[in-house]
Amino acid sequence: MCRDGSRRTGRRSLPTPQNNERNCITCVTCAVSARGFTVVTPRPVNVYSARLLCSILQERQPSMSTVISTRCPSSPGRHQTQQEVLLLLPFLPFFFVAGMNAAVRAVVRMGIYVGAKVYFIHEGYQGMVDGGDNIKEATWESVSSMLQVGGTVIGSARCKEFRAHEGRLKAAHNLVQRGITNLCVIGGDGSLTGANLFREEWSGLLAELVQQGLIDEEASQKYSALHIVGMVGSIDNDFCGTDMTIGTDSALHRIIEVVDAIMTTAQSHQRTFVLEVMGRHCGYLALVSALACGADWVLIPEMPPEDGWEEKMCQKLSATRSRGSRLNIIIVAEGATDRHGKAITSSIVKDLVVSRLGFDTRVTILGHVQRGGTPSAFDRILASRMGVEAVLALLETTANTPACVVSLCGNQSVRLPLMECVQMVVARRAHAVCFCRSFENNLKTYKLLAHRKPESELPHSNFNVAVLNVGAPAAGMNAAVRSAVRVGISEGHKMFAVSDGFEGFHKGQIKEIKWADAYLGLMELLEARGKYDEFCVPMVMVPSTVSNNVPGSDLSIGADTALNAITDTCDRIKQSASGTKRRVFIIETMGGYCGYLASVGGLAAGADAAYIYEEPFDIRDLQANVEHLTQKMKTSIQRGLVLRNENCNENYTTDFIYQLYSEEGRGVFDCRKNVLGHMQQGGAPSPFDRNFGTKIAAKAMQWISKKLAETYRQGRVFANTEDSACLLGMRRRALIFQPVVQLKAETDFVHRIPKEQWWLKLRPLMKILAKYRTSYDVSDSGQLEHVVHNRPKESDASAI
Repeated sequence: MCRDGSRRTGRRSLPTPQNNERNCITCVTCAVSARGFTVVTPRPVNVYSARLLCSILQERQPSMSTVISTRCPSSPGRHQTQQEVLLLLPFLPFFFVAGMNAAVRAVVRMGIYVGAKVYFIHEGYQGMVDGGDNIKEATWESVSSMLQVGGTVIGSARCKEFRAHEGRLKAAHNLVQRGITNLCVIGGDGSLTGANLFREEWSGLLAELVQQGLIDEEASQKYSALHIVGMVGSIDNDFCGTDMTIGTDSALHRIIEVVDAIMTTAQSHQRTFVLEVMGRHCGYLALVSALACGADWVLIPEMPPEDGWEEKMCQKLSATRSRGSRLNIIIVAEGATDRHGKAITSSIVKDLVVSRLGFDTRVTILGHVQRGGTPSAFDRILASRMGVEAVLALLETTANTPACVVSLCGNQSVRLPLMECVQMVVARRAHAVCFCRSFENNLKTYKLLAHRKPESELPHSNFNVAVLNVGAPAAGMNAAVRSAVRVGISEGHKMFAVSDGFEGFHKGQIKEIKWADAYLGLMELLEARGKYDEFCVPMVMVPSTVSNNVPGSDLSIGADTALNAITDTCDRIKQSASGTKRRVFIIETMGGYCGYLASVGGLAAGADAAYIYEEPFDIRDLQANVEHLTQKMKTSIQRGLVLRNENCNENYTTDFIYQLYSEEGRGVFDCRKNVLGHMQQGGAPSPFDRNFGTKIAAKAMQWISKKLAETYRQGRVFANTEDSACLLGMRRRALIFQPVVQLKAETDFVHRIPKEQWWLKLRPLMKILAKYRTSYDVSDSGQLEHVVHNRPKESDASAI
């Protein structure tokens, strides 16, 4: 361990804060000799924040020489100064979505962790204008037991006053009175635009306050800069620059739950259902829902259908019924229009189907149910990561730093200039097009799968392609198989299904279909090419396992569903103890030797500890965890949660940990244990797994078709190069094909886990939010980037 508390060398980490550092006043001056100017932080910060700031500046400007002067009131012989701390202010201007509470919790606890004083603004901009009790200091305990709560516990409201100059003047006065100059804004593009305007007017507002005698010149100079970092909360996922916004995944959960329920009644009564979902300007919810449930037709604002769409839709519905289907699903975004700007409502679609086809048709308008409910595991993790990133961004700001938003690109956190993103959103709405990479990928996949070409229009192919599932089941596999088969058929191939994995392959359980330990198996097939030419065919593996332990991929099909099962169960288990005395729950998760489910599930459920194989622990660590939890339980905290990966340690079993906590916590809390078992592999696939499985299998099938064409020579296929046997996986920001031979060096074959796993960097985050003193690796923290403009091609503008 390093002197500053960071465990890993070669990485920039936040050091563990020491007790004697939290009251320190630090002035940081960084002199850049090559450019001849001096950068001074606009406010005093503590030593802990200063260390991070200096390490960041030195990393970005190697020529910098950094001077840190520290004055500590508690140190004898030092000059006494008035204590000042960094002030953070998380608030939600308007609208609420599931997952916002997780973001608020992360900002508060990370802010307290770095030595900041954190305030809530209740009721958004209205609370900022009104001031008074609407602005309150937050404590560690004030954000406890809120991860599983939908909406926002600090309220949100529209505010006409803030739109006027006088209202913003009142807001500035209320902030200056409390010495607040750092805002963390959680909202949509309108809320973030208002925050940026407030920032731009800040110096002028302070000058007016001085003129009116409401503040003095000293306060104006002291609080001369306002710093803003935004997090996007919107179920529409309509903010440019991020793949997912907080609340979108939870809204998709609500929609898919309804669709799955409706399908049973539609199947029974041979009905057509028209579902209207939110999305006034953006059809993301409608599109991804259609992709996840296999809807027959979808109407979205970005792609108005061409003239004559009514007849095409009715033909599609009739064709589906003629193939034996007993139901039809049509999904309509609330903002859908035709090419002449005329609104296409759910009632119009229903009347059309009834009049032209005579089908028994019903309409379901989901409305605000999409905003409510318990946040999904994905939203909790996303919001927690974004909240921590927002605090880090505020620590790095200077007077000249533009307002930014923290976003998600692939699996990475990024920071983007706020107004660049907002301007793109405005442009998208003005031209009714979408520049979002995630949206366009979903759109292309849906168009590839939704419409079946007539046999006469299919390309000619001599290739037979087989699909098989290997290893334990994982939710989302059916979506991947469906996608692979449909893409294969559209490419003209004859598609086959292999039942019962490799055993069925051996027994010849192979049949044509119409309209995993897999990694080791693919390695064995690759090695067998030297003996059997029949194996010299293109092969691709799509990762599908709840354990998420496949080398070469950050994510696997089924892992998100398992995480939601763990999170939901933990919520229910904690709720079961309501009204009882203080209680700690010990919960065992699956995963083999991979601690992904325990670690990320612990982050989503708000666990106090998670024991995994990848991070060895001993009896001293267990004792320290018990003592830490005991101290927490002596406050207002009444619930504790400890997760254990099933193979984390052969001696420290779930029973052992349960007995240890029970004995050491006697008199303070009691314990209960629960082994989740195979329930983590069951249940309906989550929207993420359905969508991910569909897109990754479609991409894999297109790669197979390309390789078949490349390796077809003299009437046969012969593929024996390394790049003809690949794994398709998510790596940071993209889906990439990787030869399995090259992945050998990255694999721990004994324990069946990758040697390097990205999610291990999230473990310190879980510990920080559980009030542990630890170091946090910020080497992968988001850097300010510019928004990439992705404009759709003309061919993508056709009707869906």
